[in-house]
Amino acid sequence: MPRAPQSLKARALGLIAQREHSPVELRRKLLAQAMRQRRAAERTPLASQAADTDADEAATATTGVTVPTAQELDELLDWLVAKDLLNTARFVEARVNLRAQRHGNLRIRHELAQHGVEIDPDKAAALERSELARAQSVWSKRFGERAADAAGRAKQMRFLAARGFSTDVVRRVVAGRE
Repeated sequence: MPRAPQSLKARALGLIAQREHSPVELRRKLLAQAMRQRRAAERTPLASQAADTDADEAATATTGVTVPTAQELDELLDWLVAKDLLNTARFVEARVNLRAQRHGNLRIRHELAQHGVEIDPDKAAALERSELARAQSVWSKRFGERAADAAGRAKQMRFLAARGFSTDVVRRVVAGRE
C-alpha cells in the first residue's frame, strides 16, 4: 500500500533534518517533489477517470496532493526561519567547512552563489589566508611529486584549477614555491 503524501511542512522538516539547506535550495526541492507527486497522481487510474475536471482538482481528489503556491512556500520558509530551523549563516558555515579541505575559494564562492548566499567577509579572509596550504595538501594527496615535463605540469595545474584554486596559488603550488 502506498504511503500517504506528506504535508509541505513535513517534507521541509525531513529535508532539513538530513542537512542544512539554503532557502533557495529548499524551495527548489520542495517544488520539484510536489511536481513529481502530482505527475504520479495524474498517472493513477482514478485520475484518468476524473480527466474531465481540472488537472489540479483531479490530482487533489485522487491522492490529496496539491502543488504549493509561491505564497505557501514563502510562508513556510518564513516560519522555518522564524523558528531558526532554516538558517543561512549556519548553511554557509556547514558548506564552507565541508568544501574547504578539498576545494579553492573560487569553487566555494561559486557554489554558495548558486544557493543564493554569500560568505561573510571574516570567513572569506580566513579562507584566503589558508588557500595556499589547502592547495598544497590537495596537490600532495593527488600527485606527491613535481612534474618532470610541461605536460605533467599542465595536468597538475588543470587539476587544481578545476578544484577552484586561484591561478596565482596554482602556479605557486605546481612550481614548488611556498
